[in-house]
This record gives sequence, structure tokens and C-alpha cells, in this order.
Amino acid sequence: MAIPGASHSFTLRLKLKNRIGMIGQATSAIGRAGGDIGSIDIVHVKPNQVIRDIVVNARDETHVDEIVEAVRKIKGIHIVDVSDRTFLIHQGGKIEIANKIPLHTRDDLSRVYTPGVARVSMAIYREPEKAYTLTIKKNSVAVVTDGSAVLGLGNLGPEAAMPVMEGKAMLFKEFAGIDAFPICLATQDPKEIVETIIRISPCFGGIHLEDISSPRCFEVERRLKEALEIPIFHDDQHGTAVVVLAALLNAVKVVKKPLSRLKVVVCGTGAAGIATIDILLSAGVQEIIGCDRVGILHPGRRTGMNPIKLQYARRTNPLKRKGTLEDALEGADLFIGLSSPGILHPSALKKMASDPIIFALANPTPEIMPEEIEGKARIIATGRSDYPNQINNVLAFPGIFRGCLDVRALEINQEMKLAAAHAIASVISKDALSEDYIVPAVFNRKVARMVAQAVIKAAIKTGVVRKRKTP
Repeated sequence: MAIPGASHSFTLRLKLKNRIGMIGQATSAIGRAGGDIGSIDIVHVKPNQVIRDIVVNARDETHVDEIVEAVRKIKGIHIVDVSDRTFLIHQGGKIEIANKIPLHTRDDLSRVYTPGVARVSMAIYREPEKAYTLTIKKNSVAVVTDGSAVLGLGNLGPEAAMPVMEGKAMLFKEFAGIDAFPICLATQDPKEIVETIIRISPCFGGIHLEDISSPRCFEVERRLKEALEIPIFHDDQHGTAVVVLAALLNAVKVVKKPLSRLKVVVCGTGAAGIATIDILLSAGVQEIIGCDRVGILHPGRRTGMNPIKLQYARRTNPLKRKGTLEDALEGADLFIGLSSPGILHPSALKKMASDPIIFALANPTPEIMPEEIEGKARIIATGRSDYPNQINNVLAFPGIFRGCLDVRALEINQEMKLAAAHAIASVISKDALSEDYIVPAVFNRKVARMVAQAVIKAAIKTGVVRKRKTP
């Protein structure tokens, strides 16, 4: 069962009779219903009544209704209002544009806008590279989606994708100081997506693709990389892959197994699964078996295949195994789930090698809940914040783009992604490593700085840094 959390946090405003024991009845009812109580505040007091706000965390929307109904049944308590705290912080959007310099006088106006701005425009016209020093381009990223694969919710369209893109823009600013702009496109045609991004690209130092469904996302990213000389990064693919590798680099230290001898099963061959297979192969993992809902990927399979799956079926599964996910897990050291909730049964772990590692990353409900395999798996990681070892893309993309923008990188190549993964892993010292601590916390401010530095070194080493003219 899921644990109550902040994503389903709400405030109960209650009008109670002003007598001893009333607030105790309310909190007891909430507790019996499984609610997790936060703060309790007095809003207003009268001789015969008191109004209080109680913050409660619930598991889901149904659980919220159950808690509210439990309080409603208490005599002497009237529910004035129930407010969803998650919806409240989205009121009016979560981001805004702010001016960096004051605009108070006519002189200010004549320099930031006409007529003075004309001189700056002509300077960029004569030397386009100056856009990096004289405009926001040097520190800006477009966060682009078509709304076709929003979180794990599916094809919701551009309007419903906007809150997610705003959130991504917040993370860019908070962790890397980057100005990111949410751009949600009213098309899901790969050609139109590519053409639109190319047309808006002069404004941005990088393009961050988000929540574009597979397999179209591969085509969109490939064509943009061919057309543009700025970093293109599909986070659902590469952000996930980078953090998975970072977690694995530390996990193998705990279980004392070399990467090159691991047997890895990747369940889910969409965008994240394919990119994860790719980066693990680049990192030195030699035996990987990819699985989807049909079963093991192998070159002779005909059901549920596409050109991308066929390509990776040829690159993986060296022993040409066939069968189900459970067949694939025979002797496996690591299970990486990038698929759907509840598909891994606890009994499957009996087939795995000693000290099995489980990365169950389906969100918000993983392939198997950690409490189901506690004591059976040596290391467990999820994508959730309410369990140890949260594999979260925010550990990767802010620092990667920070490094790219600082050296005006032309692209983000595999060497830069590998460097980012090693940088994330290195944040945790050898002495601090443990089964419950293989990835740093998302609020660890060292992460983005170290990732940026590693990405810069890799970009310089691989020759993808934009040449700067000497004044």
C-alpha cells in the first residue's frame, strides 16, 4: 500500500465547538483513517467556537475522501473547506519572467529599448555569435513537449502537459540557475515538431525534449541533432539513463561485483529503456537482456517488434535467450524496471543471483513495492521520494545543461553523459556508501556543480566546444 505523501496533501478547515477534546476527536478520526497529520493552526477563536486548519497527507484522491468523511461524522465539527495544497501552488502557474536590471528613467528606457537597442541588434547582425553575450541565449533552454507521453499518464495533449513543463523550468532555475521556457506544441507530427523547434532555436542555447512518446521521440531527437549545433537532450531517455548508471556505479561497489560481469535485465524498451541499455553498454556492461510485455527481445522475434527494438535485440542478449521476464531473470544480478506497475512478482527474485539489485522505476507505482522484497533484495531503488535511493532525473539534466551552456557545447554526446553519471556517483564518498544510500539526495547542491564540471571536461576532450573568436 502506498504511503501518504505531500503530492496528496490537503488542508481541512474545521469549525469546532470551543470545548476540551474536540480537536482530539478530529485528529483521532484522521489517524484512524490513515491520514498523516502535519501542522494544526488556529484561524479564529470565538467564545463558543474555534476555527482550525489541519494539514493532512493522504495516499490518493480516494483516501482524501475517506479522511474527510471520517471527520464529517463527528458531532460538533463542521467542515468549512477542503483545499488541495498541490492545486493551490499551481494557481496562476509556477514561474514568471523577471527583469534583471532596473527600468526607472527615460535613460534606462533608451538603453534597454529604442533607440539604444538598435546598436546591439546591428552588432549581432554583423557577428551572430554575439547573441551568446548580448542576449538571454547564453543561459536559456527551451523545454519542449507535444504532450504525447505526460509522466506515466499518457497522451494528455499540450495544455495538460504545461504544469509538468513549468515544473521542469523551475528545476532548471533552482538547481543550475538556467532560464528555461515551457513550450507545449499543438502537433504530434514528428516533422512538424522538428520544423517548429528549428524555427525557434535561435532564441535558445539548448533544447530539452520532454514527454514525447516512443518511438517518435527517437526520430525527433535524431533529426534535431542533425539540423542544429546546440545541445539537444531528450530527458525521458538520457536523464533516466545517466542517473541509473550513477546508481549502478555505486551499487556494484556495495555488492562487490564488477560491471563487466553483471547480468542485467531491462524491463521496458521505450525511450528510457533503450537509452539505459545504450549507456550501460557504453559503460562496460556486457550481458543485457531487454524485455517488454511480450517477453525477451531477440532477433528472431516477430511479435511486438519495431526497428528500434530489433536494433537492440541484435546488440543485447548474447546467449539468444527466449521466453518471459521470469526466464530472463534466471541468474540475473540486476533488474531495471522502466515499464508498468506490479509486473515483478516477489518469487521471481529466487531465480536471481546472490545479492540481487532491484531498480523498480515505474512511477508513481513501481514494478514491485520495496516492502514486498525487503530482506530478499540487497539493494532497492525506485523513482519515488518516500523510499531510499530515489533515481530522479533532476540529478542529471540541470548540471548537464549548465556545463553545456558554459562552454557553448555543440551537442551532448555519450562521453558527456558517462561523465555526468560518474560525477553523480562520486558525490557519495566510499565511507558513506550503503544499501540505502547509492545516489545523492536531489537537494544536494554539490551535484549540479560536479556534473557541470565533468560535462565541461568531456566536451573539451571530445572537441564539441564552440570556438570563440578572440576580441
